[in-house]
Amino acid sequence: MKKYLVVWLLLGVSISLKAQTVSSPDGLLSLNFFVDKGEAFYQVDYKNQVVLERSPLGLITSGGDFSRGLSLVGSEQTSIKNNYALTRIKQSAVEYHANELKLALINQDNQKFEIVFRISNNNIGFNYHLFQHSEVANSIIHKEITGFNFPSQTTTFLSPQASPGSGWKGTKPSYEEEYVADQLIGTASKYGEGYTFPGLFHIGDNAWALVSETGVTSKYCGSHLSEANKDGVYSIAFPNPKENNGIGNASPAIGFPGSTPWRTITVGDNLKPIVETTIPFDLVEPLYKPSQEYEYGRATWSWIMWQDNSMNYADQVAYIDLAHQMGYEYILIDAFWDENIGYSKMETLIAYAQSKNVDVFLWYNSNGYWNNAPQGPKHKMDTSIARKKEMEWLQKVGVKGLKVDFFGGDKQETMRLYEDILSDANDYGLMVVFHGCTLPRGWEKMFPNYVGSEAVLASENLIFTQHANDYEAYNASLHPFIRNAVGSMEFGPVLLNKRHNRTNDGGTVRKTTDVFQLATAILFQSPVQMFALAPNNLEDAPSVAIDFMKHVPTTWDETVFIDGYPGKYCVLARRHKNEWYVVGVNAKKEVLTLNIELPMFSGKSVKCLIDNNQVETEKKEIKVKGNGRVDLRIQPNGGVVLFDK
Repeated sequence: MKKYLVVWLLLGVSISLKAQTVSSPDGLLSLNFFVDKGEAFYQVDYKNQVVLERSPLGLITSGGDFSRGLSLVGSEQTSIKNNYALTRIKQSAVEYHANELKLALINQDNQKFEIVFRISNNNIGFNYHLFQHSEVANSIIHKEITGFNFPSQTTTFLSPQASPGSGWKGTKPSYEEEYVADQLIGTASKYGEGYTFPGLFHIGDNAWALVSETGVTSKYCGSHLSEANKDGVYSIAFPNPKENNGIGNASPAIGFPGSTPWRTITVGDNLKPIVETTIPFDLVEPLYKPSQEYEYGRATWSWIMWQDNSMNYADQVAYIDLAHQMGYEYILIDAFWDENIGYSKMETLIAYAQSKNVDVFLWYNSNGYWNNAPQGPKHKMDTSIARKKEMEWLQKVGVKGLKVDFFGGDKQETMRLYEDILSDANDYGLMVVFHGCTLPRGWEKMFPNYVGSEAVLASENLIFTQHANDYEAYNASLHPFIRNAVGSMEFGPVLLNKRHNRTNDGGTVRKTTDVFQLATAILFQSPVQMFALAPNNLEDAPSVAIDFMKHVPTTWDETVFIDGYPGKYCVLARRHKNEWYVVGVNAKKEVLTLNIELPMFSGKSVKCLIDNNQVETEKKEIKVKGNGRVDLRIQPNGGVVLFDK
C-alpha cells in the first residue's frame, strides 16, 4: 500500500494537542477527534449534518488502562491510494483513496498507544495499535470503550445476537436471527445480548450509516454491538463467555506490537453508498497466496428440497444430472454422505460427476467440543492432524470445495479455527464455504480460497417454517442494505417449487412469485451459488425461468444501487463482463409502481421477466428511453428481471 504526502507531523509529550480533524477526499465526510478531561472521543459529520455525536474511544487491557488520563502527544496525516482487483465481491476492480489520521496518545502511566482513522468517500475505518512497555510483550483486552452515539431521531435496522448455546443442538450464535426494521434507537434486543454486525442506522431524514468491522483473524475475537446504554450509545462488545460450550477466553489477547480489527462506518444521505461500499476489503490485505486459480460458478444441492433422506447414491446422481443439464459447474453433497454413501462409494460418485463436467463440494461438521449436532462427517475439521489427512483424500479424489457447518461463537479460539481451515484448505487446492457461522469480515480479500458464509436467516428456513415464507420478501429486501453489503452471503436462493417438499405437493407454501425467485439469483451475491432448484423444476417451472437460470452468472464486475428502502423493496443492477442485469423485489402489500433511471440500458431494447396481473411469469421486450428512464410495476411478493444478453 502506497503512502505519500505527509501533511504535518507533531511529536513530543510536551505538546498540548486537544482536537484533530480529518475529511474524506471529496470533503463531504469529516471526523473530529478530541480529548476531554483525559478521555478520547470522536464525532462524525456528513454534508454538515451530524451522523455521530460525541462517541467514546479507548481500551482497557491487562497491561494498562487506555481509556482515562489520556493526552494527545502526536499526530500525522497522510493520503493513501490503493487499487486492487477482487473477483469474489460486488465489484471486481476497486480504487481506494483515503486520508489517514494517525494519533499518538499516552495514558496516565505514560504508556503510548495509537488510534488510526482512515476516511474515504462515504467510509470510515479505525483501529487501535498497542506497543510493548517494559518487559510485558502481550496483553488481554478486557474491554473496548469504542461507542457509536447516534442522534436521538435515529431508527435502527438490527439483528439480535443470539444467546450462547441456544438453538438447534446448541449451535448458536450463528447470525441467523431476524432483523427488525425502523426500530427506535435504544430498544432492547430480543435476547439481551446486543446486536450482530452489521447494523444499519437511519439518522432522521439526514443520513444513513452502516456499522461493522473487518480484518478479524486468529489474532482477535469477533465483536458485536452491545445493548444501548441509558444515553442510547452502542459499544463494541466481546463474545459471551458461554459461547462455544464455555471453552476459550471471551476477551482477546494480542502480542506487541499489535492492532485491533478495523471498526467501519459507511455513511451517506441516501442508500447508494451503503449498498455499494467496499470498505470491508479496502482496509485489509491478503494473508497468503492462492495455491491455484480458483473457479466459481453455480451448484445444485439436493438437501435444500429433498432433505436428509436424499443423501444416498441414487439421489445424488439425480442432482449431478440436474447440474449437467443446467450447465452448472458444481454439486454440493451435504451432511451424512459419510454414513449413507461411504468414502469408497463417494469416490465412484465423484468420478461420475466429473464425467458429467460437474465438480463437487462436500459438507463437514466443524465440531469437536462445541456443538451437539449429529450430522457427519464429524471430527474431521477440528484438529490440524485430522484436517490435513482428510484434505489429502479430498485433493486426491478431485473435490473442489468444502462447506463447513455449526461453529456457534465469535471467540478468538473460534476465529483461529476458521483461519486454520482456510489456510490448510488452500494448501490442498480447496475452496471453503462456511455455514452456521459468523459474519465474514474482509475474508474475501484476506483468504484467497474463501468463497462465502451463511450468517443470515437463509433458504433452509423456508423449508422449516411457514413464517419464513410469509416474510421471505421482507427479509430479501433487507439483505442488500445490511448483511450482503459487507460480504458474500451463502443463502441458497431460487426455490421454484410451489411447495417445499420433494414432490412439490406438501410442506410449507411459497408466497413469492417465480420472478421474485429469479431476481434473488442476482440480488444475493456469492461467487458460488448453491441454487435450490430441484429435478422436477425442469418440467413444472416456466421454461423461461429455467432458461434464465441456465445462463445466470455468479461473479460481478460492478454493482449499482438503483432504488429501494430496506424492508420494503430493492432494485439493484449488476454487471458481469459486458452484460447488465437489473432486478427488483417488492415486499410491500400493494403493487409497486416505479419510474427509475437505468443508464446502462439507455436507448436499448432489453429482455424483461415480470409478473403479470395474474401473477404469472411473462417475458417481453421493453424499450428504455434515451435518458434511461423506464416504468416498472412489481407485484406484491413479486419481482422483475431486466437483462440485455
